[in-house]
Amino acid sequence: MSTFTSSTARSASTVPTSALSDPNHEDPVINFTSTQDLFEAIDCVSGDILIVTNVSPSSFAEIEEQRTIRRRKFRWCRYEAEARILVITIPTSVHEVLHTQLYGEYIEQLPASGVPRNAWFHKAATYFRSNHPRGGAGGEGDSSGAPKSQRLGPRDWPTLVIEAGASESLNQLRANMRWWFAASNHDVKIVILAKFDQRQSKIILEKWEEQAATRHGATTTRPAATLQPVLQQTITIARDATTTPVSYNVTSGALVLEFRLLFLRNPGPLERDVVISVQFLQEYAELVWSQV
Repeated sequence: MSTFTSSTARSASTVPTSALSDPNHEDPVINFTSTQDLFEAIDCVSGDILIVTNVSPSSFAEIEEQRTIRRRKFRWCRYEAEARILVITIPTSVHEVLHTQLYGEYIEQLPASGVPRNAWFHKAATYFRSNHPRGGAGGEGDSSGAPKSQRLGPRDWPTLVIEAGASESLNQLRANMRWWFAASNHDVKIVILAKFDQRQSKIILEKWEEQAATRHGATTTRPAATLQPVLQQTITIARDATTTPVSYNVTSGALVLEFRLLFLRNPGPLERDVVISVQFLQEYAELVWSQV
């Protein structure tokens, strides 16, 4: 465990609970009635997520058009036409710092991994439509990117996606993770989840990859059909307000991102995995809490 101390102590305030929350769900859920009602509901949400049910493809097209016309900044976390569910990301200050600072440090560490920064292509919150044969789905990541040499096209999926959640539950973030792997037909290789838990004064980082599942008794299978998400690393950054100054304790060490998954090839003699250090994670936590 490593400890970082801040020169300025900050007290954490309680995140307001949305009046739209359903007691049977961890995240706020509403039923779609009209585009105008939806936009008004979004304005009432205090957190960074809203789940909308009963959204038909035609309704989604109308909502998407109105978002552009009204220049609203919320994002489509994902839309599932078959289930008629729209998950909306509302970019609060905490939410944005959670993913932008982590992604920014990843970019900063590329030269140390033997790769110039301009070899990486930022896909940011590009809207991606599902590659799954059943289709009818799409989503916008918080931060994402891919190697410029292989995934430069507008329809090319990122190899790395970072999804953040402040009020959004960890269960919902994991649903987003599963969607990215499945919707991209496994073109996405790493999904990092950054969950801010104000009540327990901690940030949880999860690194997910896919691995082939073992099927007993099977002789031949299609590789894509057997891939399953696997949690490869969990890092907890705990805020300790009892110390003077406030400290941030990191468990499980540095965040390591595999070169071969990011760049779709094995590393060369002078190339290596991207490492996001414990020291940065401590500074990162301080920045996140500064937005509370």
